[in-house]
Amino acid sequence: MSAVPGSEKPAGRFRRMLDRLSSSQEDLESEELREDSETAGCVPIGDCQDRQIVSVTGTLRTVTLRPRAGVPALEAELFDGSAALDVVWLGRRSIVGIEPGRKLIASGRISMSRGRRVLFNPKYELRPLGRE
Repeated sequence: MSAVPGSEKPAGRFRRMLDRLSSSQEDLESEELREDSETAGCVPIGDCQDRQIVSVTGTLRTVTLRPRAGVPALEAELFDGSAALDVVWLGRRSIVGIEPGRKLIASGRISMSRGRRVLFNPKYELRPLGRE
C-alpha cells in the first residue's frame, strides 16, 4: 500500500517538470506574474471591469511619451500574465523608476479606451529590482 502514494508523488513532480520544460519562456513568465499578483493581493488585470477601483501588479512592457490633446502624457503597458492595461500619467514627460521591465503595483479606477483597459494617474508603488 505504501508503494501507491510514493509512486503518485514522483509522477506529479515529473509531470510538472515536463510541463515546465515544454513551456515557452513567455508562458513561464506569465505564470510567475500571475502568482506574484495573487501573493500581492491584487486583482488580475484580465478580471478588471470598466469603472472598477482596483489594485493591480505586473511588469511594465513598454514606456512611451504620447501626448493627449496637446498635453504630455507618459504611457506604459502593464502586464500581469492574464492581460495588459495601459497606465497613463497625464502632464508628465518622465517619472524616475518608470522603465520597461520594472515591476509595480498600481491602484485606481479602470476605464476603457478604444477597447483597452486604462488606468489614469494611478497611485503606484515601485517593486524592488531583482528577486524579492
